[in-house]
Amino acid sequence: MFNGSVNSGTNGRSEESLGKGFNTASTPSDSLLTIDEVQKTLNRSRASVYRYTNTDTRNLNPPFNPRKLNTEFRSDQKDQLLFHPNEVARFAKDILRIKEVTVEIFNSPSSETQNILNAILDELRLIRNKLDGQTDNNHAIPNYLQDTDRKAA
Repeated sequence: MFNGSVNSGTNGRSEESLGKGFNTASTPSDSLLTIDEVQKTLNRSRASVYRYTNTDTRNLNPPFNPRKLNTEFRSDQKDQLLFHPNEVARFAKDILRIKEVTVEIFNSPSSETQNILNAILDELRLIRNKLDGQTDNNHAIPNYLQDTDRKAA
């Protein structure tokens, strides 16, 4: 039904393409799609995407509805609606009858937060290596204490 590709997201973190066959390649769950990205992917208006979405004002996280576009778990009513790429692909294929669907999610480029976390991880690895080196020296102490205890007995 739709052929072509859509780049979505302002930070270049994801790309959805409606192409040949039904394939889904995804990375960690932090690559969820916003309502705007779903709108561009499905080539539908924002209002129609909201109409397709499984939401309920009385229930923050309604049960799975196979006839609707199901959101990811939310902890607060004010949280942004986020969608897993596999769910968007399922909805496009099963409900909208888009025969050719491919959803690809790519990791976002490194951010300052990611760089800091990597630096912390490197430092923790260094600390771990030093502690492992001290642990080898600590194995000699119990043997020494055991020998002293034997002589005293």
